[in-house]
Amino acid sequence: MRRISTVLILAALALALPPLAAAQNDDIDKINGSVQVEAGQKVGDVSTVNGAVRIADGASLRKASTVNGSVELGDKTQATELSSVNGAITLGGTSHVSGEVTAVNGALHLAPGADVGGKLGNVNGAIVLDAAHVAGGINTVSGDVTVGANSRVEGGILVDKPSGWFNWSSSRAPVIVIGPHAVVQGTLEFRRDVVLKVSDSAQIGPVKGATPVKFSGAMP
Repeated sequence: MRRISTVLILAALALALPPLAAAQNDDIDKINGSVQVEAGQKVGDVSTVNGAVRIADGASLRKASTVNGSVELGDKTQATELSSVNGAITLGGTSHVSGEVTAVNGALHLAPGADVGGKLGNVNGAIVLDAAHVAGGINTVSGDVTVGANSRVEGGILVDKPSGWFNWSSSRAPVIVIGPHAVVQGTLEFRRDVVLKVSDSAQIGPVKGATPVKFSGAMP
């Protein structure tokens, strides 16, 4: 979770900076306000503090980041990296992020056909894949994880134990659900107590630190 600690430090520095009147080149940088990228528009890095980032259908960008705000990607959007502190991240249908998608205190949701080429992770907040794909693995500390029906994950799943900055994370055991016909390649490692529920039609790799409970049907 060292990377997420770095995000928190950068967020604190960002709060101390004065508002920027204009971003350089094709970047968009804002303080105390939301950012909207219109449908089909191509931009660079997009960031804001105390506001949301909304990327409309078919748009593309490099990085999007927020502090105290959400990141919302529409359908068929493209980006290289997404991050948020205190905000959810949502990827629309058939959207593609080539790198990592990370959040601190924020849920992560991937709509059908969404694709993440790097790691998908947070500290707190639900992680939900709906017939989506993650190539770099999933990690969390206190979030529930649902790898929904027909989803695919390479790189395994890691649920880490709270430590350092994150010792205050919830003591409730996260619930991990691997849905029908979902595939998780790599190790499913749990460094704290979890409830692991696996569909009888799912395929998973080795499990460390938990005992899978099988279920039939759409959901346990």
